[in-house]
Amino acid sequence: MADLLDNNDMGGISSEPMRRALGDRYLQYALSTITNRALPDARDGLKPVHRRILYAMRGLKLDPGTAFRKCAKIVGEVMGNYHPHGDQAIYDALVRLAQDFSVRYPLVDGQGNFGNVDGDNAAAQRYTEARLTKAAQAILEGLNEDAVDFRDNYDGSEREPVVLPAAFPNLLANGSSGIAVGMATSIPPHNVDEVCQALLHLIKTPNARTETLVDLIPGPDFPTGGVLVEPWESIVKAYDTGRGAFRLRAKWGIEDQGRGTWQIVVTEIPYQVQKSKLIERIAELINAKKIPILADVRDESAEDIRLVLEPRSKTVDSAMLMETLFKQSELETRFSLNMNVLIDGRTPQVCSLREVLLAFLGHRREVLQRRSEHRLEQIARRLEVLEGYIVAFLNLDRVIEIIRYEDEPKKVMIAEFELTDNQAEAILNMRLRNLRKLEEMELRKERDTLLEEQASLKSLLADPALQWAKVADEVRDIRTRFGKKTEGGERRTVIEDAPDIEEVSLESMIEKEPVTVVCSNKGWIRAMKGHIALDSDLKFKDGDEGRFILHCETTDKLLMTGTNGRVFTLDVHKLPGGRGMGEPVRLMVDLPNDVEMVSLILHRPGAKLLFASSAGDGFIAAENELIAQTRSGRQVLNVKDGIETQVCRRVEGDHVAVVGDNRKVLIFPLAELPEMTRGKGNRLQKYAANKGGLPGLGGKLSDVTTFTLAEGLSWKDPAGRTRTETELADWIGKRAGAGRMAPRGFPRDNKFN
Repeated sequence: MADLLDNNDMGGISSEPMRRALGDRYLQYALSTITNRALPDARDGLKPVHRRILYAMRGLKLDPGTAFRKCAKIVGEVMGNYHPHGDQAIYDALVRLAQDFSVRYPLVDGQGNFGNVDGDNAAAQRYTEARLTKAAQAILEGLNEDAVDFRDNYDGSEREPVVLPAAFPNLLANGSSGIAVGMATSIPPHNVDEVCQALLHLIKTPNARTETLVDLIPGPDFPTGGVLVEPWESIVKAYDTGRGAFRLRAKWGIEDQGRGTWQIVVTEIPYQVQKSKLIERIAELINAKKIPILADVRDESAEDIRLVLEPRSKTVDSAMLMETLFKQSELETRFSLNMNVLIDGRTPQVCSLREVLLAFLGHRREVLQRRSEHRLEQIARRLEVLEGYIVAFLNLDRVIEIIRYEDEPKKVMIAEFELTDNQAEAILNMRLRNLRKLEEMELRKERDTLLEEQASLKSLLADPALQWAKVADEVRDIRTRFGKKTEGGERRTVIEDAPDIEEVSLESMIEKEPVTVVCSNKGWIRAMKGHIALDSDLKFKDGDEGRFILHCETTDKLLMTGTNGRVFTLDVHKLPGGRGMGEPVRLMVDLPNDVEMVSLILHRPGAKLLFASSAGDGFIAAENELIAQTRSGRQVLNVKDGIETQVCRRVEGDHVAVVGDNRKVLIFPLAELPEMTRGKGNRLQKYAANKGGLPGLGGKLSDVTTFTLAEGLSWKDPAGRTRTETELADWIGKRAGAGRMAPRGFPRDNKFN
């Protein structure tokens, strides 16, 4: 075996390092993906699959005005002759070329169900039919005149064009998008009339600045319209570097419903946004009460888009409502610009707007030169034949005699009249009926016309200025055929400045109404309309009872503290109504099942809360720092195993009163407690079982409150009467002291309130 390996005779198996083998093969795959699938050619703006679809349809003679053919036939032709990939991939590409909401200037004229802006798929290829459009015909013009190179197809049985002549500026007109290996492209569609103006300007001024080109092409022109609100400076920078993004908004207006009521109607949505998903998203925002000033959304679309948005009341600011929707839904999107294209069909490059336009113009000049040279060859062949016809006309009788009596008339005519082989062959192939057409004047007239055309073409090929003038004429012709004066040629996307509206807060959109929040012992919460009596007899589920009841406004927030030390924020306007028993609070926030509620407090901006653990540690926290934007809340009091958050109470007064389960009370100044946003806090009261740092083994905190020392400490006696003790000198001490036994009449449950 060793000898065999040494002789490197392994039956065709090569040996090379894994790193190099994988690197080389992956590079080949990447280059194949970049050049043959994902990136468009800067000259005709097409990827190989689109180019092959158009070429195959041309071969099937599916020109504009002819009969439609089944898409299955077209897909089979493309797959069998040019594009050896899946039929569904080819059909999807064909469908997109026919969708007037996907491409600005469709290249395929479809008949049947080709999908819609809702996101519905097209019908199967056996049910749909297609033919080429005039724009596609313009892209294919010149294929029979040697305008571009051809190459063998995948199996060598057919020939296909490397690139199409492309009189139509398809790359910018229809845009392109794709993802390759390590790179991508994203080019929005533009208006052909504006592109042609920029092309004509570049022909005159090849070094034109980007700012000048942007004055002619102010931005993309999407097939679905919309409103472009990107600043001019940002657009210039994007086109200058080839990278950037454009803010695109829906187009909307206000419809008067009478009696002061109105509704918003959206008539155009951003490009590539599916209408059905957009409506679902807006409906989700309404159900989640994230846009309280919006009441409903309806789809009244037929052939045109019509989305109706109903405000909550007629006093709603429509501009504020739409700005909120723009921020939270796909009524506003950002379309990225990444003009990564193949230069000369081989080199991927991120190009500026000017470079892309120059690439198209360079291609058109090359096509013009090749078509002119091809025409010169045709003229030369025809002139050669005409000279032979003239000789035959001048010697008609002798020619007939030679053909009639000579065994080899071709050789005799060549020798006698000094004809070329082609001339003699043309004379011999002439039908007898054409002899009557051999009139010297007509032949000489045709010859002179061809000589004049020949001279004109030679002058064209010799003079670059004449070539650019001819290219300019072709661009003007495209502008005439597809410009703003034609059907569908007007700009659809409006360019406007974004309205200057300040950031809209959710609170400013909520209608302020009085409600009473009720929360049961098991955590079922509801918001009842109006301020009902706090001692009202309310119904709860079997085995449950009321625990918290608060008078609030719909614009308020609630702070709920769990035994794990986390504080959760509840928006009152999002709470369920009071018709039923409410909903579990655990569905609204991420409160673990093994964690219980400690408190439910109405948030007051600027106020402070006192937090205390069962181990007797605590601190003060500002309420403004406790607001959480997520369901998971905010960790405030750090607690360890066996220790829980015992108290969360609003700070009111200048002293703190603490009572442990040993019924000892300690009072100390509030200033001795630190103010923190998160932590364990400082020791409030010392318990015998806490010696040695072993909390939770016996004594622990029972309750804590704040009060004004001059007004005295209050609590309720067993009869429910409020008792106030003003002589508190015996219980006042330093923080972390043990305290003294509670005053006579202090509640047996060791609670201040």
